[in-house]
Amino acid sequence: MSTLDKDQHFSLCCRDKTTASCDATNGELAKPPLQGLQLASHAALEEAQQKGRMKCSKCGGSRMFFCYTCCSLVGVSQQDVPLIKLPVKIDIIKHPNETDGKSTAIHAKILAPSDVTIYTYPCIPEFETDAVVLVFPGPGSVSVQDMMQCLRDRGSDGGCHEPCAKRLKSEHVQGATNTVASLESGTQNETKGCESKVYPLQRVVFIDSTWNQTNKIRTDERLQDLLQVELKTRKTCFWRHQKGKPDTYLSTIEAIYYFLRDYHEHWLSQEYDGEYDNLLYFYSYLHTVINKAKTLAGKT
Repeated sequence: MSTLDKDQHFSLCCRDKTTASCDATNGELAKPPLQGLQLASHAALEEAQQKGRMKCSKCGGSRMFFCYTCCSLVGVSQQDVPLIKLPVKIDIIKHPNETDGKSTAIHAKILAPSDVTIYTYPCIPEFETDAVVLVFPGPGSVSVQDMMQCLRDRGSDGGCHEPCAKRLKSEHVQGATNTVASLESGTQNETKGCESKVYPLQRVVFIDSTWNQTNKIRTDERLQDLLQVELKTRKTCFWRHQKGKPDTYLSTIEAIYYFLRDYHEHWLSQEYDGEYDNLLYFYSYLHTVINKAKTLAGKT
């Protein structure tokens, strides 16, 4: 997602969701979005923004901060950008018509390169249906809280459904590795009161597409047997909100971030202390820049 593309000019028509609202669950004022995050310094991004767009050393494209084609940094050093280790592997299925410069999926790949893989549809890897979930809203979806019990129930039924015969070989997103890696052996189930057992969740799948284009991927037979998980209580603050869609429909990087937060708290049973906040490193900076530009333009 390069919101600094010339044709977008900071997307001044972005939807502003920074005003505090009342939380219906407790009557208290809800915190504004992206507040209180434990983030690495944005100084390098501020400096890069002052210098302006630069050419990607791989493809020659004019970019700012990163190249969404090559999955590489542009005008920013690797040591200035946080690297994040995730507790579970992330697979992102990108719609072929999704504009690379508008997608937030690249944020995850750059910030957690060893744990995130991007595929372009119709390329979909082969999944073990009792160890993989699809994060997508809709009928039959379950919460993160209920997800693990559903996976255990599937496993106890003898290994779920037979994998679909129709499989396509992995294609490589330029600059990204598309090897379906197995879960690291060191990962442990830390749920309080649970006995030692095989770690049930291996991968989490996200669809990267405009909401109007998701149906083709969502209905693909290779995803039909996956348990579907929905983040029903989270609200987007994405500046490219699509008209007619509820504010619980999240951008890709928001969905990954909030899933991992819920997973950390409800499955690992650990108090969240900002472990995955840096997934929003680029997103939070762009959100600030865009809303500042909007204010200066008198669009608030």
